[in-house]
Amino acid sequence: MLDPELRDELLARMERDQQVRLSVPVGEPLSAELLDEWDRVDSDNTEFLKRVIDEHGWPGHDLVGERAAQAAWLLAQHADRDRDFQRRCLPLLRDAVARGQAAARHLAYLVDRVRVGEGRPQVYGTQYQQTAEGGFGPHPIEDLEHLDQRRAEMGLEPHAGYDRHMRQYERG
Repeated sequence: MLDPELRDELLARMERDQQVRLSVPVGEPLSAELLDEWDRVDSDNTEFLKRVIDEHGWPGHDLVGERAAQAAWLLAQHADRDRDFQRRCLPLLRDAVARGQAAARHLAYLVDRVRVGEGRPQVYGTQYQQTAEGGFGPHPIEDLEHLDQRRAEMGLEPHAGYDRHMRQYERG
């Protein structure tokens, strides 16, 4: 049964998350003030999502609608300062995907985010980084030969197209 209040709160938090991230000029370093605000938003959103999960489990499509379920994933994706919580979200999101309550592509992104945070190669090639040489590219990816097959299984486009998009975005 849809919970409009929870839906609206998730959507508002996603909007704030994106406002902070999109306020950073491409190619420019984060100011101390913006970094503090970014940390505050992420920390507050992480604590909020923990409470939601404790009360409801993973907030899926039936509970909050498709867009707010995406918002829940985004808050988990950006909970980098609490890797244990991100890991806790993986089986919950995996189960929600299996029940048709969440998008498989969101699970792919979170799997990669957790693996990169643990210093392990990613599975789906969704996570990018500035390189030490000043370039931009994906974090290491395991089993490149089967990457596009894995991506297709999760509803993601072939990696070459995603890579072009990411590099274009990085250049602004």
